[in-house]
Amino acid sequence: MPEESAEELLSRIDTNVPHPARVWDYWLGGKDNYPADRAVGEEILSVMPELVVNARAEREFLGRAVRHLAADVGIRQFLDIGTGIPAADNTHQVAQSVAPDAKVVYVDNDPIVLVHARALLAGTPEGVTSYVDADLRDPDRVLEEAGKSLDFSEPITLMMLGVLEFIPDSDQARTLVTRLVDSLAPGSHVMIAQSVRSPSMDEAAQRWNDSGATPIALRTPDEVSRFFDGLELLDPGLVSLPQWRPGPGTLYAGREVFQYGGVARKS
Repeated sequence: MPEESAEELLSRIDTNVPHPARVWDYWLGGKDNYPADRAVGEEILSVMPELVVNARAEREFLGRAVRHLAADVGIRQFLDIGTGIPAADNTHQVAQSVAPDAKVVYVDNDPIVLVHARALLAGTPEGVTSYVDADLRDPDRVLEEAGKSLDFSEPITLMMLGVLEFIPDSDQARTLVTRLVDSLAPGSHVMIAQSVRSPSMDEAAQRWNDSGATPIALRTPDEVSRFFDGLELLDPGLVSLPQWRPGPGTLYAGREVFQYGGVARKS
């Protein structure tokens, strides 16, 4: 299938409908968002101002976990599904700062993400940094395209941060995770982060769904933990993101953040 041009990609962007990647970009202080994204972003912050904290806590969790897996575990391949618009400390920047030969494949289905990925996701000469235009709901395509850059006979870190809430049906979400995990070699790892329920998060999710954007479904920590069934959770398990192996400079380490995550190993 020939690669779409920037013009073709941009023609698929509907700037009148808020998009998760662009709203997240707005909360992170980025500039790659539109009035519809900013409007729903501000409406949600009016009932859940902590969502800015969630976004930043997730970015820090990514950095700590990827650094651990690259430096301490020796993982050299990363499959990041639902990457969003490139921001500071992307997966390839963290992994390749530790291991210049690391291979990173990003997956997203937003054309504006793809436009920015082509322009900004440049890695080290020794490593691989590539992008797959695909949807988590089509895991076979994700795996086929990622297999052009990654060796699935060797350990891979599968990353799904802030993306599983966009699969509202929990049975479907678990089926998709299982399909992806089954493709991984022993010694691979799975990183998941998901927004969890609280009164203010429930209200924020309702505002989001009422906006006409891609619907989301929050889950309880117990429901999120089921995505790790059959895997060995690394310490400290599934926790509020700032509590996952915080360092001296970790933000929000002393507060509850309703974004939970964990890292698990496949035996």
